[in-house]
Amino acid sequence: MIAGTALAESWTEANQRHLTAAVDEVRRRLTAYVDGAEPDGANGDGARAGEWTGEDPPALEALCAAFGLSPFERALLLLCAGGDLDAGFASLVATAQGRQGGSPAEPTFGLALAALPGAHWSAITPAGPLRRWRLVEVLPGAPVTASPLRIDERILHHLAGVSQVDDRLAGFRRVLPLDADLPPSQSAVAERAAAAWERAPGPLPVIQLCGGDPAARRAVAAAACAAIGVSLLAFPAWSLHPEVAEVEAFARLCERESALLGAALLLEEDDGDRADPTGGRPIERFAESVGGALFLSVSQPRAPAHRATVVLDVARPTAGEQRSLWRAEVGAQARNHVVDALVSQFDLTAGGIRDAAATARAAGATDDAAPSLESLWEVCRRQVRPRLDDLAQRIEPAAGWKELILPDAATQTLRELGIQARHRSTVHDRWGFAERGGRGLGISALFAGPSGTGKTMAAEVLAGDLRLDLYRIDLSEVVSKYIGETEKNLRRVFDAAEAGGAVLLFDEADALFGKRTEVKDSHDRYANIEVSYLLQRMEAYRGLAILTTNMKEALDGAFLRRIRFVVQFPFPDTAARTEIWRTIFPAAAPVDGLDYERLARLNLSGGSIRNVALSAAFLAADDGSPVRMPHLVRAARQEYAKLDKTFTGAELGERR
Repeated sequence: MIAGTALAESWTEANQRHLTAAVDEVRRRLTAYVDGAEPDGANGDGARAGEWTGEDPPALEALCAAFGLSPFERALLLLCAGGDLDAGFASLVATAQGRQGGSPAEPTFGLALAALPGAHWSAITPAGPLRRWRLVEVLPGAPVTASPLRIDERILHHLAGVSQVDDRLAGFRRVLPLDADLPPSQSAVAERAAAAWERAPGPLPVIQLCGGDPAARRAVAAAACAAIGVSLLAFPAWSLHPEVAEVEAFARLCERESALLGAALLLEEDDGDRADPTGGRPIERFAESVGGALFLSVSQPRAPAHRATVVLDVARPTAGEQRSLWRAEVGAQARNHVVDALVSQFDLTAGGIRDAAATARAAGATDDAAPSLESLWEVCRRQVRPRLDDLAQRIEPAAGWKELILPDAATQTLRELGIQARHRSTVHDRWGFAERGGRGLGISALFAGPSGTGKTMAAEVLAGDLRLDLYRIDLSEVVSKYIGETEKNLRRVFDAAEAGGAVLLFDEADALFGKRTEVKDSHDRYANIEVSYLLQRMEAYRGLAILTTNMKEALDGAFLRRIRFVVQFPFPDTAARTEIWRTIFPAAAPVDGLDYERLARLNLSGGSIRNVALSAAFLAADDGSPVRMPHLVRAARQEYAKLDKTFTGAELGERR
């Protein structure tokens, strides 16, 4: 640390001496111009890079090399900087310009043409490097030769050895390589990115890092930059302006910053980014406008015109890499079944695994014992909980297998569904089924039956048994009349839930998945595309996806063939209704004299039975008594009225 600090101070001092010497050379030129004589011993070059003995070049010479400044343009830049660096220099400029009939505070191009050697008119054109890269600014209000020139503040600080990101680049931040090594699969992507730039015969291609994990994409970009010896500047896509001219000006400013700092640029698309409402493509326009080393961190590849691109996928660590990361974090004390269970269910990044293990240890594990599977499982479950507040409702599972009253065949199918969800890693990964392709490996189910027959409760039971989060997605909120929006919403749902394999319950699937129609117009065509997209995502989803419908007969047969499990939820018969009545009241609820066989005569679904029991409980609470048959009769009359059914009392054996 001390040696590094001393080295930095040495470069700063040497850089200041070099800059002072270069400004002094321009001062001699101005003095000679004022005196009408030739400068003594001056050749126009001043302090040059050849006199520099340090390993890193001085800021002035590095800037001239980066932007291709001629000796005259270099001297003109120093002429503009001298007044800010030395008050005496500013007085000399005023004196020199007084000789020309005016004395503005800043130097003019006319003074440069008259006093500096090697003058050329192209130095002040908009296409020249001084103005193209905004190194100097021509102040308006006078002819070009008489207009005052001012050095850009960022450039002035850079020449003085103070190199920090331009204040106008809001959102920019330096990215450093991670202390921890990347997983081998991601490290290989970083090596390919570095090689793509090192081997480029001409202009550097844009490298697109694609995938669902922005942190991993950023880490790969940082590792690639470290491999080729440059730093990395990252900034968000929301900082781009939709107007073409604004994007191009911003791109030029970014490219200038990249050259000043010797850094690559990383433009990061956030998961929350939305399309430009004007129909523009600011990310693509930026990639087309900027030159130099540029990464695009995007979920899906972009197609910038007129610039070569290299698309690299940044996947999450493989299952084997995740096992190694878990073992490194939880220690050798962790049994293999703990690691296997975590990898089977949660698809975490390297950083996510480290954070989860640290959180579990901080929650109470001792120094000499690894965190338990239960504690790690709950930490992972909370960590990967998806952000779906606008598209889904998280349901806390409360029901168990005892509360789920279904025919034996349906119950057995549900238990087999849970078995496949619990052991998919063994079958897919260890036994090699996933090696034959990802299609068809997702666990999908259709729950079909009338309303109130237990479809949502069954999803709760499965989620609780698997210790997973359950999200109910209302397809009426997901389906959009705008072409492409439905697929975008579905992609958000599946992408957000992928890391934790949450149970997804698509309620009322008839809203989207009725019989696929014969294509008569573009709307029919896109409706069928939406169906196909959902089927594709369900087949590849690593968790459990459930659809519910009240009208199985309305579903397309081709759709049903691609669903792995179809569970029929029949309207409960008398025996089933009796069992539902026996289990509907919590143990703490006081009941007295209930005749469950009589109550089972009520022709109600399980959902309606729950409504009746709940209403009767409120009536009993108001009476200050246990729940009795009269309370249930009153509640049943209300439920029948709500369902537009006539309650005669005959169902309960009452006389009219």
